[in-house]
Amino acid sequence: MSDYILSDDTREKLSRVSTASIATQLYKRGLRNQFIQGVTPVAPKDKNMVGQAFTLRYIPAREDRNPLEVFRNADHPQRVAVETCPPGHVLVMDARKDARAATAGSILVTRLAVRGCAGVVSDGGFRDAHGIGQLDMPAYCANASAPTNLTLHEAYDINVPIACGDAPVFPGDVLVGDRDGVMVIPAHLADEIAEVCAGMESFEDFVLEEVLAGAPIIGLYPCTKEENQKKYEAWREKTGR
Repeated sequence: MSDYILSDDTREKLSRVSTASIATQLYKRGLRNQFIQGVTPVAPKDKNMVGQAFTLRYIPAREDRNPLEVFRNADHPQRVAVETCPPGHVLVMDARKDARAATAGSILVTRLAVRGCAGVVSDGGFRDAHGIGQLDMPAYCANASAPTNLTLHEAYDINVPIACGDAPVFPGDVLVGDRDGVMVIPAHLADEIAEVCAGMESFEDFVLEEVLAGAPIIGLYPCTKEENQKKYEAWREKTGR
């Protein structure tokens, strides 16, 4: 598990940047597969989800191991993960991209929210998705799904490296979710990515204003003309950004 601790400053910066900006910066550093494929917000939120990963890995369910009675076991990994995911962290679940059954429902996700967790992500399904969507805490999954996880998934490992939507997720990595989806930032790059993306968002807001005012893209995005760089610097001074 990573020794990295997400600072309030980095969390705040990442709460204001897009997953697209993060993807571009990770791509520049040779990382191409950090977007969690196939998951969307259960309900859009006004602010980004930001938190370090706490993971749960599911394996295919074997019928003799997964009767309903297993939920009576106090050590059941799904229940333990919900009760031990640290406040400010994101519970990330690897269900092998199989959304035919749920990996959690509204009661468990509500418990995460009450405990102060920053969000929940699954490449499988959620049941009671409407109730999950009404929570303030962000939640992402592949689909709504009524069947219990026991029909297809067995919760097996807690806080180990996993795949979620084809993205590698290590405990302690930093997850950022917006309306487009979820990016996974390797822990050792989180502070650097937050700093660079904050500046990148500022520039793209400037570019968008210029485009809406009728400016052509060539020489503006990317900025290859000195006149546009000077315009941007004046815009930053005027806006305080």
